[in-house]
Amino acid sequence: MNKEIRNKKWVKPLSFILIGLSIIIAIGFWVNNQTNKSSTKKEETPSKEEDSTPENKEQSYRAQYHFTVPDKWKNDPQKPIYFDGKYHYYYLYNRDYPKGNGTEWRHATSNDLVHWKDEGVAIPKYTNNNGDPWSGSVVIDKENTAGFGKNALIAIVTQPSADGGKQEQYLWYSTDKGKTFTSYSEDPIMKNPGTHDFRDPKIIWDKRNDNWVMVMAEGSKIGFYESNNLKDWHYTSGFFTEGIGIVECPDLYMMRANNGQLKWVLGVSANGKTSGKPNTYAYWTGFFDGKEFYPDHDEPQWLDYGFDWYGGVTFEGGKEPDNNLKRYALAWMNNWNYVHNTPTMEEDFNGMDSIVRQIELKHEENNQYYLVSQPIKAMNQLTNSTDSHEQIEVNGTKTLDIKGEIYQLEADISWSELKNVGFRLRESADKESHIDVGIFNDPLHQYSYVNRSRTGHPDESNQYVESKAPFDSSKQQVHLKILVDRSSIEVFIDDGKITHSNLIFPKAEDQGISLYSEGGTAIFENIEIKHIK
Repeated sequence: MNKEIRNKKWVKPLSFILIGLSIIIAIGFWVNNQTNKSSTKKEETPSKEEDSTPENKEQSYRAQYHFTVPDKWKNDPQKPIYFDGKYHYYYLYNRDYPKGNGTEWRHATSNDLVHWKDEGVAIPKYTNNNGDPWSGSVVIDKENTAGFGKNALIAIVTQPSADGGKQEQYLWYSTDKGKTFTSYSEDPIMKNPGTHDFRDPKIIWDKRNDNWVMVMAEGSKIGFYESNNLKDWHYTSGFFTEGIGIVECPDLYMMRANNGQLKWVLGVSANGKTSGKPNTYAYWTGFFDGKEFYPDHDEPQWLDYGFDWYGGVTFEGGKEPDNNLKRYALAWMNNWNYVHNTPTMEEDFNGMDSIVRQIELKHEENNQYYLVSQPIKAMNQLTNSTDSHEQIEVNGTKTLDIKGEIYQLEADISWSELKNVGFRLRESADKESHIDVGIFNDPLHQYSYVNRSRTGHPDESNQYVESKAPFDSSKQQVHLKILVDRSSIEVFIDDGKITHSNLIFPKAEDQGISLYSEGGTAIFENIEIKHIK
């Protein structure tokens, strides 16, 4: 075979190969082009997240300036302490909510009582044969009375014991600045004395007698105990309550009134709803001699008249020159009547607190003493912008040209004759949905109120929709300070002797603010709306 023939035989298959490669390359270019078109098309179509706008995003009810649990569940707050330059706050937390039971102590810290840092669980549940840790009290053992070292943190906690689930008291201690606690013993330091309810120990140091004092919730009774070492406790007396149901989370502290007089205050979370009283924090002023409490009056006063201020605790300021002049207070914002009926469960959490308040003791005529509450001044740092009106006369209804979802509203209202006056907040565009805050002035009924019946709220029975408190309408004026968050409203009336704290769940777009007056003309003055970040 000559060379020419050999080349022709080789060229023919080579041509087929070249043609095939050209076809493959062409197909490749076409596929790549289509892919690019497809990719371009995908890039031009926003993702579900990118397509979301404030109007079509799912509504969140997580509070913006209230303490909320990171996830799952919270209820009772434990008395915060100031230690190592910051506030340490523990609260009952259930990581297995809503399918599993059992609380543990979760920890948070703050420098200003407004911004909080989560520190995780400090006392875990089910670590021994006794049940989960419930409410109690944590103190700084400055003089090493318990033997765990100076400045050890000592928590005395109620747990249902291995002995039939009795409510008994156990000691836990921390030597790492409150990050973790260790169980002192599986045996209780305070055995159940034979009563069904024996819980929520609150401990203070009594300087006069140089010993520890504990108050305990024992049904309708508050028990008093004393100890030198936080381990061995002795019963000293009992304070019996009437008409306010089972008491929980007792509190005991001394305050100096605005007239200079020192008074003791005994507080407790009470269940007075069956007798038409609040279901919040009841308190008595009086004298405590180190063993027994002597009240000024048999009937308690109330720190809040709303439906959602329970398990309240008060505590000392960290940098105050005189801790008797003022204290701080906060409470769990929920109610056992509808505790699991909150839309926040769809966001995998259920639990928030009130703002931290500053409380002071005031003296009035007839030698009466009472507590007043106001939002702490640190709240002002959250203000983003402010709207104001000097004076507006209202006879009927007037809607402001201001809207708001998260804010603090303050105003003075005066009148000569009328029946009803106040604010409609978180109002819908069609005026059908709103929360009413005001004063009702009838010859037979005079009271302040917060009515949430016309907006989203947690009480399906509709029994707890309007909270009321006594008000002297003869003054013909009132000062209102109202804090509104995504899922709460807190109202401070005049000097703060009367407060209302309620959960609310309005739609995100309901942001109107209206003024109303029925039966006469009202003058709204010094209206200031601080919009909160």
